[in-house]
Amino acid sequence: MKIVKSPQELQKICLSLVRKNKSIGLVPTMGALHAGHISLIKKSVSQNDVTVVSVYVNPIQFGPDEDYNKYPRPIENDIKICKENKVDFLFLPTNETLYGKKFLTYVATEEISKIMCGVTRPIHFRGVTTVVSKLLNISLADRAYFGLKDYQQYIIIKKMVEDLNIRTKIIGCPIVREKTGIALSSRNTYLKPEAKSEANGIYAALCKAKKEFSDGKTLSAIKKNLEKNILKINDSKIDYVELRNADTLEPATKDDKKVLVAVAVKVGNVRLIDNTVCSK
Repeated sequence: MKIVKSPQELQKICLSLVRKNKSIGLVPTMGALHAGHISLIKKSVSQNDVTVVSVYVNPIQFGPDEDYNKYPRPIENDIKICKENKVDFLFLPTNETLYGKKFLTYVATEEISKIMCGVTRPIHFRGVTTVVSKLLNISLADRAYFGLKDYQQYIIIKKMVEDLNIRTKIIGCPIVREKTGIALSSRNTYLKPEAKSEANGIYAALCKAKKEFSDGKTLSAIKKNLEKNILKINDSKIDYVELRNADTLEPATKDDKKVLVAVAVKVGNVRLIDNTVCSK
C-alpha cells in the first residue's frame, strides 16, 4: 500500500492506471474506520483492479456548532486497517493541499439537500458534494462506494454524478450493524454505555415500521407509531422522522413501491441517523 498526500500525485498515478485500462474503486471516508468502512473496502477490492481509500475530515461539511474539532482521528489504526484489507493507495490530503488558500468553488445539489438532514445542517451537503466531486476528479474512479446508513447522501451524490456527467458509478452498500442492531458509525464512540444501550431502540423501532408497511398500514399510521416508539427511548429527541420515495426522496405516497423510512434522533447529546427501505 502506498500513502499519497498530494492530490496532484494521486491524480497522476490514477491517470496512468486508466491508460493501462485498470479499473479504480474509491472509498471516501473521514477515517475512524470500522466494520462498515471495511465492508466498502472489500466490495471495492472485489470489483476493481485498484482500490483507493481517502481519509479526510472535511471541514466544509461541518456547521459552526458541530463536532469538527473533536471528530475522532485514529490515523495509525486507519492505516493498519487499510493495509490489512488490501488497499492499494491511501489518500491523506490536508486542508491546505485540498482547498488551498482561497477556495471559492462549491458544488451543490439543490432541493434534496434541503430536506431531512439538510434542515438542521444547511451547509452539510454542499460540503459533501464539493469534496466528493474533488475526490472523483482526483481519483478518476470507475466506481465509488458509500454506506446506505447515510442514505440521503447516497442519493444526493448519485444525482450530482448524473447531472454533471461524471464517469463514476456510485454504489450503495448495506448498513453494517452491531449485534444489538445499532448502525455502525464513528460517532457511536461519543455514546456513554447507558446511552448506547438505549440507542439500540432506534433500529427496533425501524423494524416495527417495516413490519407495519408489510402489513399494509397507512404511511401516516406508520410514521405516528414510529415517532411514539422512538420517544420511548430514554433521553431521546427526534430531529426528524421521514417517509420518502427511496429513489427520488420525494414525500412517499401509497403508490410508491419502495419507501425509505429514515430518522435522525438525538440520544443524550449524540445525533444518530438510521433508516430502512420498505418494498412492496
